[in-house]
Amino acid sequence: MNTKHRAFLKWAGGKYKLVDELAKHLPNGERLVEPFVGAGSVFLNTDYDSYLLCDINQDLIHLYEIVKSRPDEYIVAAKALFVESMNNKEAYYKIREEFNQSSDPFLRSVYFLYMNRHGFNGLCRYNRKGGFNVPFGSYKKPYFPEQEIRYFAEKAQKAEFKCIGYEQAFELAQNGDVIYCDPPYAPLSTTASFTTYVGKGFSLDDQALLARHSRHIAHRSNIPVVISNHDIPLTRELYRGANHATVAVQRNISQKGSGRNKVDEIIALYDHHYQDEEY
Repeated sequence: MNTKHRAFLKWAGGKYKLVDELAKHLPNGERLVEPFVGAGSVFLNTDYDSYLLCDINQDLIHLYEIVKSRPDEYIVAAKALFVESMNNKEAYYKIREEFNQSSDPFLRSVYFLYMNRHGFNGLCRYNRKGGFNVPFGSYKKPYFPEQEIRYFAEKAQKAEFKCIGYEQAFELAQNGDVIYCDPPYAPLSTTASFTTYVGKGFSLDDQALLARHSRHIAHRSNIPVVISNHDIPLTRELYRGANHATVAVQRNISQKGSGRNKVDEIIALYDHHYQDEEY
């Protein structure tokens, strides 16, 4: 079995645990297009000739471009913050404030990793003004992921990064591509709160539009699309007509121990066999 590679960022909804199962459902192709790259676990654990990796989070895309082009310089600068004297509330909030006031991509990238590993639960969250607002996490000794950064930098030589939305990513897909979508997941219930990653978040309308784009591109351009999401009645309906697979995932959704502990995930595949229909 091949060695699995971890992403260097902590990420809500990261695909590290699912990647083996997911890989079984990804069709062969020359290039993998990811409109929602996140921490990049699928990119790191698949073997396509090239990759187009997209996300609407500008900080994430700048970080990846810097790691790709200046890994040694980046590691030296980021590692300097992973010391005991920087692992406290005062230091964290000072860095967070400097991050929010800076427009320098390199500095923001260095601070982004520091906040990702020192902040609460590795969350990535911004307020309405675009300020990063995740609180301090109080971890004993945050891990500095040097080897993971180096592997990412090496593999990123096969990748192109773009800060664009999923619709634009679909427009860039071409013959020989495979698209893998890992959108912010649909809520398990109408009362479940969404995690807003950037700006307005991902609405139910977005979920439906993503499914529609996937149907169309698979049918009209013969470009296969795989989507993962919670396996709930809503997504079953949205992905009607696609090939479905269900994966049991060990993830605690409810904070209460008595709450629902396991939520299945659906992996939907649209390919050229899909009969496109409007409804």
